[in-house]
Amino acid sequence: MRIKYTQRAWQSQRQILAARDSFRYILLKRTITIRRMKRKVVCSILLLAAGLASWSCKDQIAEPNQSPIVFPASNISYSKYIDPLFQQRCAVGGCHSSTTAAGDLDLTMPSYSSLMNHQPRLVVSGASNNSLLVQRLDGRIQPVMPPLQSPLSSNQINGIKKWIDEGALDN
Repeated sequence: MRIKYTQRAWQSQRQILAARDSFRYILLKRTITIRRMKRKVVCSILLLAAGLASWSCKDQIAEPNQSPIVFPASNISYSKYIDPLFQQRCAVGGCHSSTTAAGDLDLTMPSYSSLMNHQPRLVVSGASNNSLLVQRLDGRIQPVMPPLQSPLSSNQINGIKKWIDEGALDN
């Protein structure tokens, strides 16, 4: 009987060592798998962030098919200067298209009536300093427009002010 006991003890000891080694193997395998998963997750997040950054940083002025709109010193025409600027910077590539009309302001063509009839009142004819549109464009009221693009040039802001001061006509 003594031999059987020793044999059993040796067998169980060998089983214990094998189990311990397999447990170590499983732990090592899980650790490696977790590390690989963490790397994959981190890489995926970085790629997603880089993709979002490149998508959201499109500057509308830098587009090759768009030319900057330059306003004259007086006699500003809505259809010749204001509306094309709104189409270029606010409607087509921005937040105020018919599908994404932020603040319920749709500046897709024709935009004059939606601009003039918007509530709260955006344009006060003859008083550019009291117009909410100008206050948002020059940064006196937050959020500054356009929010995700480079700001309008001083010529463009002054042109919009001049158009409002001249009566904000639909010409």
